[in-house]
Amino acid sequence: MTDLATRVAPTRAGALRRAAPALLGYAAVRALGLLVLALWSAVRDKDPYTLLTARWDALWYTRVAELGYGYELRLANGDVHSDLAFFPLLPWLERLVAAVSPLSYADGGFVVGLLAAPAAAWGIFAVAEHVYGRRAGVCAALLWAALPVGIVQSMAYSESLFTALAAWSLYAVLTGRWVTAGTLALLAGLTRPVGLAVVAAVWAAGVAAFVRDRGGAGEARGADGATRLPGVSVRRALGMLLAPLGAAGYVLWVGHRTGKGPLGYLDVQAGWRNGFDGGYAFAVFVAEKFTSFPSALAGAGLVVGVLLVIWLYVVCVRQGQPLPLLVYAGVVTALALCASSYFGSKPRLLLPAFPLLLPPARSLARLVARRSALVLGALAMASAGYGAFWLNGSGPP
Repeated sequence: MTDLATRVAPTRAGALRRAAPALLGYAAVRALGLLVLALWSAVRDKDPYTLLTARWDALWYTRVAELGYGYELRLANGDVHSDLAFFPLLPWLERLVAAVSPLSYADGGFVVGLLAAPAAAWGIFAVAEHVYGRRAGVCAALLWAALPVGIVQSMAYSESLFTALAAWSLYAVLTGRWVTAGTLALLAGLTRPVGLAVVAAVWAAGVAAFVRDRGGAGEARGADGATRLPGVSVRRALGMLLAPLGAAGYVLWVGHRTGKGPLGYLDVQAGWRNGFDGGYAFAVFVAEKFTSFPSALAGAGLVVGVLLVIWLYVVCVRQGQPLPLLVYAGVVTALALCASSYFGSKPRLLLPAFPLLLPPARSLARLVARRSALVLGALAMASAGYGAFWLNGSGPP
């Protein structure tokens, strides 16, 4: 063992010890969610494992893992649902798990989610601890676990994998590890279209750092406040160059495969009636809810939900969150709220926007431990009940 390894190992062990309350709490919240799902599904005579691994998008990912790309579903109205809409990292990992174990591709998706979810919670803790302290980090990880659609974190979906890559990429940016940040952003760009948000965060932080350097503010210290080392600008530039390669590479490959050039991926999304219209279609969808009762109650709930998300972002800005967190959360929120289709997916699409949870996490951290535990416990029980109800009903589209 080298002297460097001797120094680094205790640091990693110490980081795990600091994160232990967040990880144990996260595991407890998600275990509660799975237990309630199992009980609810038993009453409904449904298989909870099938709900988690073999419905909706999970089937598309499994098909790509098993057969590769090329499947299309042509609907009666002329729409074409192509599997090229699904980014490749999760199917690649499903295929890897199936290759090295007796598990199926669907099992592989569940295993990836099972590992990625606590990794995401740890990343969220690390970011929140870095910005606001350890207690806020624990509360942020538990709030993410107890979101109403938190059950998605236990599904064979790509949200947990993406959030893990995004959170650790942002943490790497905040601590000046630019090559690591760029590499993780590259992988996030191979996971979901919203990988653009991670790329934007890395680039925003990198450009801001270069501007500070040119102005003399960054001569003595780097992004993490430590004394700058020779070559930091080179590593920063390399991280920025790496960041967009995943998303750009896949989008260009889809364009080449479809024969429609660099914008071919947009045509694939159009086949799913999915695009970016600034929120117009979603606004019309919400407005139509108010034309009758009781759908008006659902419309009111949607309005409250959207206003809450926007308010949380405004609070993030007012509290002076670091630039990469604001850029990342802003892009994730804009893409989720302004997509032109699959309106029921919006809560799930907002799942990676964890910086929005930092203001309430900061407030909970200021409470006495008993009160914050009561609040988080109530949220966990509500999340478990809603998740079981949701998956046994309409579920995530």
